[in-house]
Amino acid sequence: MNSEDDGLRAAIALMALSARTAPKGKGMDSIVTRIVPKDELPALAAEMKAFGEKHNIGFFLRDAGNIAASGACLIIGARGHETLGINCQGCGYPSCAAMAEACKDREETGSPFSGPNCVLKMADLGIAVGSAVKSASIHNLDNRVMYSAGVAARSLGMVPGCSVAYGIPVSATGKNIFFDRHQEPKQSPK
Repeated sequence: MNSEDDGLRAAIALMALSARTAPKGKGMDSIVTRIVPKDELPALAAEMKAFGEKHNIGFFLRDAGNIAASGACLIIGARGHETLGINCQGCGYPSCAAMAEACKDREETGSPFSGPNCVLKMADLGIAVGSAVKSASIHNLDNRVMYSAGVAARSLGMVPGCSVAYGIPVSATGKNIFFDRHQEPKQSPK
């Protein structure tokens, strides 16, 4: 164990705290956070790689390499099926009750995210992610927001009940591993 590892653990905990305390629509919290420690990153990276290969998405393979090389990863998800009862119609339904009814019929299909989702809950998720990366920046912790890591985390059940999630891998090394990344070659059509 070294001081960089200690600092990384402290900073990622503060990132999760920032996501938790970020403002929420009507003050109703539907955000879920989970810190994935270094010893669990190989499983997350493998799921990302498998999804990328199955769906012919090259950047999932590149991102999987970043996850494998990271010190930890913060997953932030939202239970987007929860409504606020304000009937804003941002979800595409005429009322929150209609969206909630549509959510009852949805099935997990292996798609990246599950909908429909309350547009305000998706805004809450964005604010939580922004708050977390702000905390990482304040503490000089290298990071990158990854849609791909969130997809894999949902697939692995790391954020139960979440319809949408993002991952924020972090690193404390001499060079930021999330930049100067090479793009994985596109997969051949299957």
